[in-house]
Amino acid sequence: MSSSVFRRDFLRAGSGVALAALTTDLFSGTAKAADAPSAPIPFDNSTVTQIARRLSTKPYSAPEQSLPKAISNLTFDQFRSIEFRPDQALWHGQNLAFDVEFFPRGFLYPQRIEMYEVVDGKSAPVPYTPDMFTYGDPMLRVTDNLGFAGLRLRYAINTPGVMEECAVFLGASYFRAVAKGQNYGLSARGFADGTGDPKGEEFAIFRSFWIEKPQPGVDSVVVHALLDSPSVTGAFRFTIRPGETTIFDVQSTLFPRVKIEQSGVAALTGMFYFDSNDRNHIDDWRPAAHDSEALQIWTGSDQQLYRPLRNPLDLQFSAFSDISPRGFGLMQRRRDFHDFEDLALNYEKRPSLWIEPIGDWGAGFVDLVEIPTPNEVNDNIVSFWRPKDPMQAGHEYNFTYRMYWGMDVPFPTELARVGATRVGAVTDHKEGRFFAIDFTGGPVSNTKPDAQFHLIPHTSAGTIKNVVVEPNPNINGWRTTFEFYPGDAKLAEMNVVLANDQGPVSEQWMYRWTP
Repeated sequence: MSSSVFRRDFLRAGSGVALAALTTDLFSGTAKAADAPSAPIPFDNSTVTQIARRLSTKPYSAPEQSLPKAISNLTFDQFRSIEFRPDQALWHGQNLAFDVEFFPRGFLYPQRIEMYEVVDGKSAPVPYTPDMFTYGDPMLRVTDNLGFAGLRLRYAINTPGVMEECAVFLGASYFRAVAKGQNYGLSARGFADGTGDPKGEEFAIFRSFWIEKPQPGVDSVVVHALLDSPSVTGAFRFTIRPGETTIFDVQSTLFPRVKIEQSGVAALTGMFYFDSNDRNHIDDWRPAAHDSEALQIWTGSDQQLYRPLRNPLDLQFSAFSDISPRGFGLMQRRRDFHDFEDLALNYEKRPSLWIEPIGDWGAGFVDLVEIPTPNEVNDNIVSFWRPKDPMQAGHEYNFTYRMYWGMDVPFPTELARVGATRVGAVTDHKEGRFFAIDFTGGPVSNTKPDAQFHLIPHTSAGTIKNVVVEPNPNINGWRTTFEFYPGDAKLAEMNVVLANDQGPVSEQWMYRWTP
């Protein structure tokens, strides 16, 4: 793995007595594993919810983040040189499907994140010792009881008997995962608050984890997490099943401390630098560079929407209104090396992430925030579900959903899908933009010579002209092209759908044009 890849990955980023013991330390903001009860205490599926509920009635107190001078200002390379020893992993050598490694504190992650192991309905702190790590520089080894910054799950996801990292929880409420044969790409978050707001965003943290020890022969693991911020607390239960598609079943309960106007549930975050639809201000030798190429939505009214991403010159905020969505996600459809031509970063192997709501989520919006970025180091794309009504202090909100980390969406479709979006200048007209959209699959594949399709275009501003629809035998699909003339418009929302005489046959392509 190249240094640039690694650097970007890290920049992401029971009983009443038992509950009282746990929450007292959390309220103080000075909890330390060494000070936690040494004897295991009862734990069940309601424990973290009860802690979060109690915590929400108290003022926010951040976890401990002071560090010894020797490691208080680690560089990226110094932090990277501190490596967890595989033989120290939780459950190492116990013939289980999983083991767990931990991240050291330092660099961007000074906060002490509490780690507990749950065995037979009882939890106990994961003990810390500096000998769990190896140190590129011996001066970085300190004897203080530092605790951990995050965790990684390992599983034989690619080769039987070979344990490999398949999921990570590190930094704020960020986590990420891969499926078989994939590399890390986009991340998820437990909660987003104020993303894209000029007043600034608040980043909640997972301040404590409880990891349930799986039974022998079981290919899933359960991780509980306690969310905390000045505005909200929350309890999360993740049931994680790695494989051809890695699945997270998520049960979450949120307890706002204050009224939250811009809440973000099931938040996804990744990077879009450029592609054939948007490279006007990019001078790069590769065809494309991104974790995800589009936001895809399956609405509650059964519409399938596809919105190519952009790296805009100014921050863009889009909201797609819906009621009880079937699902949404940040998708990476391009799966050929020649789509990116990058030997080090392997964008074609990065996961798509699809969110499937379980139950009725009511009215709200799938929000998309696109932030300008001058390079591929920064995560500049965020998408999430925003409930229509603000979250109220003192109330409880439950969201259950399934996350699919994999190559594509988990459901079949009879519709033709967008294969590529290409945008360029109109010859002899400097203000015009030329759009070429390829459709593949479903009714447009293996068509007869007399097949006929037409494009139904719409734009909120400007004019669409010179529409052409023709077969594209190179992709066993069809290509549509048109010219867009903005006139005096500074922004235009465009959408098109491919149709035959019976009606639409494709998903709906949507696009926001800005100068």
